[in-house]
Amino acid sequence: MKANTTLNNSTLLISGGTGSFGNAVLRRFLDSGINEIRIFSRDEKKQDDMRKLYNDERIKFYIGDVRDYQSVLNATRGVDFIFHAAALKQVPSCEFFPIEAVKTNVLGTENLLDAAIANSIKKVVCLSTDKAVYPINAMGISKAMMEKVIVAKARNSSKTIICATRYGNVMASRGSVIPLFAKQIHLNNPITVTDPEMTRFMMTLEDAVELVKYAFDNGDAGEIYVQKAPAATISTLIEAMKILAGTLDHDVTVLGTRHGEKLYESLLTKEEMNSAQDLGNYYCVPPDLRDLNYSKYVEKGTAEVSELTDYNSHNTHRLDIDGMKELLLKLPLMQAFSRGNLIDPDY
Repeated sequence: MKANTTLNNSTLLISGGTGSFGNAVLRRFLDSGINEIRIFSRDEKKQDDMRKLYNDERIKFYIGDVRDYQSVLNATRGVDFIFHAAALKQVPSCEFFPIEAVKTNVLGTENLLDAAIANSIKKVVCLSTDKAVYPINAMGISKAMMEKVIVAKARNSSKTIICATRYGNVMASRGSVIPLFAKQIHLNNPITVTDPEMTRFMMTLEDAVELVKYAFDNGDAGEIYVQKAPAATISTLIEAMKILAGTLDHDVTVLGTRHGEKLYESLLTKEEMNSAQDLGNYYCVPPDLRDLNYSKYVEKGTAEVSELTDYNSHNTHRLDIDGMKELLLKLPLMQAFSRGNLIDPDY
C-alpha cells in the first residue's frame, strides 16, 4: 500500500540537507505547494549560509547528527516525509576510518528509520550509491549494509513506507572530480587522475532529484530505484573539459589507483537484474521477502542468474567527447567554466 505522496501542504525533512543534494531539492520544491522543509545536519556554518541564501521562512534548520537517535527523533516530529541523504561519502576517508562509515551510514540510517517509524512518518526515501553493488571499499560496504537495514525495516513497518534510490557519480557534487579538474585547469595546475580508463556513470544533480522524486511518487516498501544513466571514461571527461576550457595541451598527471577504487561501477548486480522491473528510464529492484526458512536460501535457486550480467558503467551507453561536452554544459559550474570563470573556486 502506497502512502499519499503529494508534497502539497506537507513537511519534508532532508537529512544531510546542507549538501549538494539538499540544495538541489530546495531549488526543485520551494516553488511547489510545500508547507515546510527541514534541513537536518551537523554543520551550523553551512546551515547559516543556506539561511541567508534562500531567506525563506518555510525552511527550518535543525542541528543534529544521525548518529544521535534523540536528535533525529526530535527533528522528525511533525514531519510527513523524509529524504535521507546524510552519509560519509568519500572513499579514501572511509577506508582509513571504516568504523566512522558504519556509525553514520549504517547505524545512523537505523536511527533515522527507527525515529521515522516512531513518529509515523508516511514515507522515507533513502539515498544509496553504485558503490554498494559488489562493494570492495568501506564506503560501499557500509552503503550495502545500509540497504540491508532499509529492506529489513521496510519489511516490518506497516505505517511508514521505506524505499531507496541508488545512483552513480553525481556530476559536480561537492568532493567529486569535476570541480577538482575545473579548479586545476583554472589555476593552470596539472590535472590529477588515478586511472584514465576508469568508467563512471554520469548524472546531473537534477537527474538525482528526479530519481528521488520518482521513488517518492512510486516507491513501495523495500524497493530500490535505479535510473538508467550513460557513462564515460575519465579520459573522455578530461578531454571534454580541456576543449571547453580551450586548453587542449593541459598537462595530465596519472597518480595510480587510490585505496578502494574500482575500474568500473555497477548499479545492479546480475542477481538483481533477474528480478528487476524495467520501467523505461528506471529499474525497480523489489525487496527479497523470503523469511528465515533456511531451505529458501540454500535448497532453492534460480538457474537464470548465471546467464545474466550486471548493469555497470562498462556496458551501459558510453558517451563520446561530444556527448560528454553536451552533458557538462548542463551544469552551472561548467557553463561558467567554459567562459573562463569558476562560480565557486572552493566548491
